[in-house]
Amino acid sequence: MFDSSRIVVGLDIGTSKVCAVVVEITEGGALNVIGLGQAKSRGVRKGEIVNVEDTMQDIRDALAAAEEMSDREIQSVYLGVTGGHVRSFNNRGFHPVASVDREIMADDVQDVLKNARALNLPGENKVLHLIRQQFLVDGESTQAQPIGRFGARLEVDFHVIHGSLNRLQTPIRVVKSLQIEVEDVVFSGLGSALACLNSYQKELGTIVIDMGAGSTEYLLYSGGVARHSGVIAVGGDHISNDLAYGLKVPLGRAEQLKLDHGGAVVEAEIRGHTIALTNDHGLPDRTINLEHLRRIMALRLEEVFQLILQDLDRAGVLHEARGVVLTGGGSRVPNVEKLAAQVFEMPVSRGRTTWISGDKSQLDQPEFAAAFGLVRFASFEVKKRTASNQGFASRLSGKLANLLRMN
Repeated sequence: MFDSSRIVVGLDIGTSKVCAVVVEITEGGALNVIGLGQAKSRGVRKGEIVNVEDTMQDIRDALAAAEEMSDREIQSVYLGVTGGHVRSFNNRGFHPVASVDREIMADDVQDVLKNARALNLPGENKVLHLIRQQFLVDGESTQAQPIGRFGARLEVDFHVIHGSLNRLQTPIRVVKSLQIEVEDVVFSGLGSALACLNSYQKELGTIVIDMGAGSTEYLLYSGGVARHSGVIAVGGDHISNDLAYGLKVPLGRAEQLKLDHGGAVVEAEIRGHTIALTNDHGLPDRTINLEHLRRIMALRLEEVFQLILQDLDRAGVLHEARGVVLTGGGSRVPNVEKLAAQVFEMPVSRGRTTWISGDKSQLDQPEFAAAFGLVRFASFEVKKRTASNQGFASRLSGKLANLLRMN
């Protein structure tokens, strides 16, 4: 009999696909993929649900495939969310140390954490994540717990990710309507970062960019903590729309041209090359200039990278980045790493999921990065709950022992 508490499921409802990942957490804490299901997504635009009925069926299909592969009944999921409404900022809480000798106590830490969580958000917004970055004692930074140190002023910094409550409730209600519980809601960009980055990259300073079909999520880790994140409601579907308009072809044909002949850089050797388009009877219809096609793609991709660059610069954190990691379906575009390197002026690589075991062909698919990151987030939550339960059991055991001694 399997322990259901050791099974976690990540559900990523994307613009092009719905993906469900079932993971078993071993006794040693390792993660092993035992199920993966996906379905074409028909009711999502720019990362947000616009057709509830279609999305319900697509989720049902993805979960059914994951259940069949894992031989487990899925009862709850960690749900990935995104959309242009998702925002972030960094917040600092202050607390004067009141003890006579200025030693920082546990109550001081609780008070400063409480002050940092007192956020001035619009009434319609909900906090998705409060990610602690660092403590400061009299202005000196430390990521370690400050209890026992001496100082007059205690501060703590948080990275806050939030979004519109109404728009976050839609995917939650859709999932719950299928009799599936939502364990937690996770920003998809955070999931992608957890999937692709190792400890060294988080410490060094790395921007993770998840290039989806309907949106592009990004998150900067530096000094081992999340420093900035955001969403651009532009993705691969917009490139297809650009091609359809610029090349004067139907959207379906534009999508196929993107997949078959697309690229992020206009190389000198392709100038003058053309692509012959056939009609429904297989006969030549017209020709498309390959240079023109790739220039359209390059301009849109460069625009997305520039928007991310400008946002990081405005937030005052761009100087903390030393590299870029690309993931998501858009990272498959030929030469996209070269274009990103030109825009960001730093090394760029493709994201890899190396901390989880399973079918290598599945783990190497960048489209699944967010879903894999969701189950990693879930494993951290399970670990916290286990530690909390063990602590409670230990305290209860101590109390019982004291009672026995008293008797």
